[in-house]
Amino acid sequence: MRRALDLSTYLVADVASVPAGAVADIVDAAVTGGAGVVQVRGKELSAAELLRLVEACAARIDGRAALLVNDRVDVALAARIAGTPVDGVHIGQSDLPADRTRALLGPDAIIGLSASRPEELEPLRRMPPGTVDYLGVGAIRATPTKKDHPTPLGWEGFRGFAALAADLPCVAIGGVGSGDAPDARRAGAAGLAVVRAICAADAPAHAAAQLRREWAQAGVAA
Repeated sequence: MRRALDLSTYLVADVASVPAGAVADIVDAAVTGGAGVVQVRGKELSAAELLRLVEACAARIDGRAALLVNDRVDVALAARIAGTPVDGVHIGQSDLPADRTRALLGPDAIIGLSASRPEELEPLRRMPPGTVDYLGVGAIRATPTKKDHPTPLGWEGFRGFAALAADLPCVAIGGVGSGDAPDARRAGAAGLAVVRAICAADAPAHAAAQLRREWAQAGVAA
């Protein structure tokens, strides 16, 4: 059975955005502060290096949040075969197709997909329901953590795309952070995916707690 997802406070733990060796510490602090999903992104790492990092993060999370691997279905699969509690992957448009990824990881895995253009939704409509669990939609704003991001959507662009995505939860990503929860919720977001807002914070646990608190408050005010 797939884990119930709390997408409201979503950490992308990007190896390129944190001091060497600090990823697992930041992940631990963020989950302690209330992050419900952690995606480990290490585009510069070898498969073996990324696998070791994922295993270290899994040990620190200890089941308190969903743990996903960015792009590398092979690494996620290797970790799961070894019994490491990895929940799934987040893939992009140039990675393995979502239905093939689902076939490899099985029905209990969580699969997220980056998407920002209406035509990127068409293949999903031809796949069985539940192939993808959520969409990462952005960039909302230009961000230095992902040089190849598409043209920023802004909140109005996000709103329009989320409406097309129908019942697939959409997480806003790209230059978002503290203060964005009200706009995100009004635009139909299921959560905020952040890198620097937690990874670059002096106190990652406090930063995650603040983001989670703002999300809850924005829901009450809506």
